[in-house]
Amino acid sequence: MMFVGRAARVTRIFIFGSIFGLAFAAAPAGAQDYPSRPVKVIVPTPPGGPVDVVGRIAANSLQPALGQPFVVENRSGAGNTIGSKDAAAATPDGYTLLYSAASGLIIAPLLHPDAGYDPLTSFDPIALVGQSPSILVVNPAVPAKTVQELVAYAKANPGKINFSSGGIGVLPHLIGELFKSRAGIDIVHVPYKGGGPSITDLLAGNVQMTFENSSVLLPLIQSGALRALAVTTQKRIPQLPDVPTMIESGFPNFVTVAWTGLLAPAHTPQPIISKLNATINQGLKTPEFAGALAKISVDPLGGTPAEFTQTMQAELVRWTPLVKSLGLAGK
Repeated sequence: MMFVGRAARVTRIFIFGSIFGLAFAAAPAGAQDYPSRPVKVIVPTPPGGPVDVVGRIAANSLQPALGQPFVVENRSGAGNTIGSKDAAAATPDGYTLLYSAASGLIIAPLLHPDAGYDPLTSFDPIALVGQSPSILVVNPAVPAKTVQELVAYAKANPGKINFSSGGIGVLPHLIGELFKSRAGIDIVHVPYKGGGPSITDLLAGNVQMTFENSSVLLPLIQSGALRALAVTTQKRIPQLPDVPTMIESGFPNFVTVAWTGLLAPAHTPQPIISKLNATINQGLKTPEFAGALAKISVDPLGGTPAEFTQTMQAELVRWTPLVKSLGLAGK
């Protein structure tokens, strides 16, 4: 009996030790081996828009660093909520990520209470990637070379100036509404299913103006396809030294920047979040990644997941009153 009892104890100790050893070995291996297959990066906007452009630059930088493809998949529609909801519902194993911006993460859930995700609880922030100004641009057919001339033209032609955006409630829409209110003009919002289609119709002359991200507008401005009237930063940007700020154009405190970043579904293992965060931060220091962002006037950000969370919280505080004042919720 004594031998049997001792044997049982030894067996229990062996089993416990084996389980503990396997668990101990498996925990770091998950992070060390990640990723072991391609990773899907959902972008909740159509191809060609500002979020998509920067998201692809970020995905391309992760692939060589981590040894697996990071494949961008555009799932647009319903004000960026379709792709965001799909990402929130994905298995939290690091193999489905979300690349998004304030429009999809913060503003869309304010507009659509039934969006199916919460910006602060449905995702684990990984890292901010970059931020860039918005630029007020017009089709060259518009007879205005300055913001003041645009305001005068709009007042002389009430209801005849249309401004485009990638959808109701996205950042360009809210900036346009802010401009409309501050300038005291009657201009009409025309929403599209993404920033790409919005710009396409602006180029075609079907709408007259927009506020959009510099990442997609700079080549069009430099080629003369669109005319830039102002930037939404505190100071002029190096890529457009002759274009004044909205502040210089008579609109005090008219400053907005658009950020983008990488997130994972909530409850993704922390070692994976940390590995992706470190890779993004290291990549932003390389000439390849930083240079690609600089070409489209995107300033690299990086930082910790906690800092990303703080940015999202600040954006909620900033945009919630405007969405309510415009009566946009539920539209």
